[in-house]
Amino acid sequence: MKICIIAEGSYPYITGGVSSWIHSIITRMPEHQFIIYAIGAHSKQKGQYKYKLPANIVEVKEIFLDAYMYEEGEWGRRFRLTNSKKKDIRALLGGEGDVNWSNIFNLLRSNKFERVADFLSSKDYFDILEDICRTDFNLVPFTEMFWTVRSMILPLFLTIRHEVPQADLYHSVSTGYAGVVGALAKHVHEKPLILTEHGIYSREREEEIIKADWVKGYFKDLWIEYFYRLSSCAYESSDRVITLFSRNKEIEIELGCDPDKISIIPNGVNTEDYKDISAIPDDDIIRIGAVVRVVPIKDIKTMLQSFLIVKREVPNAELYIMGPIEEDDEYYSECLSMVKTLELEDVHFTGEVNIKDYLGRMDILLLTSISEGQPLAVLEGMACAKPFVTTNVGSCKELLTGLGDGIGPAGLVAPVMHYEQIGQALIQLSKDSNLREEMGRNGLERVQRHYKHKDFITSYRHLYQTLGGVRGWQESASS
Repeated sequence: MKICIIAEGSYPYITGGVSSWIHSIITRMPEHQFIIYAIGAHSKQKGQYKYKLPANIVEVKEIFLDAYMYEEGEWGRRFRLTNSKKKDIRALLGGEGDVNWSNIFNLLRSNKFERVADFLSSKDYFDILEDICRTDFNLVPFTEMFWTVRSMILPLFLTIRHEVPQADLYHSVSTGYAGVVGALAKHVHEKPLILTEHGIYSREREEEIIKADWVKGYFKDLWIEYFYRLSSCAYESSDRVITLFSRNKEIEIELGCDPDKISIIPNGVNTEDYKDISAIPDDDIIRIGAVVRVVPIKDIKTMLQSFLIVKREVPNAELYIMGPIEEDDEYYSECLSMVKTLELEDVHFTGEVNIKDYLGRMDILLLTSISEGQPLAVLEGMACAKPFVTTNVGSCKELLTGLGDGIGPAGLVAPVMHYEQIGQALIQLSKDSNLREEMGRNGLERVQRHYKHKDFITSYRHLYQTLGGVRGWQESASS
């Protein structure tokens, strides 16, 4: 069978998390061929893979969302859109009503215009946008509205214009642009679509936009609704929607996903992979480790503030922040400045490392994200019998406390951005070696019982075979 995995902002450019998840599926299913449809943020990422691609990846198609910066169109043409297409464009731009995505796909992929920018410079588009301005943004200058909406939708429109490789089955690993590409693939090739949602993409974008300085206040709702519409496209088009835990399923239903489509397949780890990690050094240092990318959604700044509280009572504590630092250079610089301003000592940004070389040496593991799905970093830490302090995001509380499984807690949970409570939880564990050992044992037992990697792979293998079918695999092999 030939399976096209559609990934946004992850594999093969970034390690860990969703990327590790994708790599694991591909390497554990050598009987299938895979195409990677990789959606990156910046063209400079082209060909910069962080993984050695397995032999059963037969193609990598790369597109980059910053391509819109180079798109110019011819001003003032008219394309004589039908009323239904006008209605769908208006709905997509923030107007009322549902979007008929088939109309959007057919319009943007037609030969009516050579470039997307031609449409966005047309009289048809001006009329639609002017109507939205008069109705909902009558106090906003039209030029400001025009350039804001253009920057919002042009990357999407350019993405829709790209060709989608033929496959027996399509698998989007988020909503957003990846979800729309999956819906487009189903529309063009009439093949099944699976959607796996690790975190709730639209909720994550909403949190980012609310905090963003680059979006003016009166345009925040416009951007937020736009990402919810992209998610609706993926939910509507998917044949099956997979999430990782029950709370995410509830949110997807709230957002309009058909509950009959949704199944839960949790992540899994192979505890045998971690049985030979190094031991904790025999000294008086308390090592706190965080396996994270240094990006805003992981909230490294709250992590640093909580560690400042720890240092006041546990002066022998050290913090190891283990993960890529180059994804957001500005944020990394801000974190370094905070370390200096707070006069924090014993903070180590390791950059990208082999995590197994570090995990065994840690006394406590830490995660301070403002949004998560079911983080593999937590499962991997539990597989190493390490106690955790996490924020109450995604399935972290469920992972650490269980759902009535009779196993004790594997760590402590604190509210998002509450560095005082996070710090106090770290102090509690730092001062109680027996509690650390007990929680570590509980975590190991929980992953061994409920989060087996072989169960995760078996579930997806069955899902692929059920939807892709033997006939589709045989046709691909013969061609």
